[in-house]
Amino acid sequence: MKPWRRLARAEARLAGEGVTVAGVDEAGRGPLAGPVVAAAVVLDATRDWDGLDDSKQLDAATRDALYARVLAGARAFAWAVLGPRAIDALNIRRASLEAMRRAVLLLKVAPEVVLVDGLDTVPGLACRQHAVVRGDGHVLSIAGASIVAKVVRDRIMERLDRVWPEYGFARHKGYGTPEHLAAIGRLGPCPLHRYSFAPVRVQELPLPGSV
Repeated sequence: MKPWRRLARAEARLAGEGVTVAGVDEAGRGPLAGPVVAAAVVLDATRDWDGLDDSKQLDAATRDALYARVLAGARAFAWAVLGPRAIDALNIRRASLEAMRRAVLLLKVAPEVVLVDGLDTVPGLACRQHAVVRGDGHVLSIAGASIVAKVVRDRIMERLDRVWPEYGFARHKGYGTPEHLAAIGRLGPCPLHRYSFAPVRVQELPLPGSV
């Protein structure tokens, strides 16, 4: 059995047969800079989704190819973006869940069941939900959502690198690499940074609303 078929069977066991399922995942909880991006995807499980897998297990070229296939072949897809000031105001967990909520509500096909990667379901949705730990590697539509969220966020960070090229955002995508930490130490944070995150907060920047 092809791996994607196992993911499709796991999805059917969780959601039930013959129901409209949206998978939801996010990218960007851990970085020190940039937005968090959530994606929601409704896939047609009768199509061939060979190669679909957790975005973290794929190289960039494979992710890009699968991203194009998901957008071309999904019954519906959507994403939502919350920037660093919203992350500072809400905290990253709540910001991620809010981005997920917005992505689901933007879908052009209303899901009967939402399968969410991680430990939490999404507040504010009326439909049935299941949280699936490591769902991006176990459930077909969550794998699709993980790819969409990752590719969208990476492309955002590559564009923002043109605005703040000295930080190297196109290379590390805002994660706390030695290169990035050195740039923060040398230059201080820029508006793309999450001021509430510890390696940035030590620069003693005021949080929004505190001055």
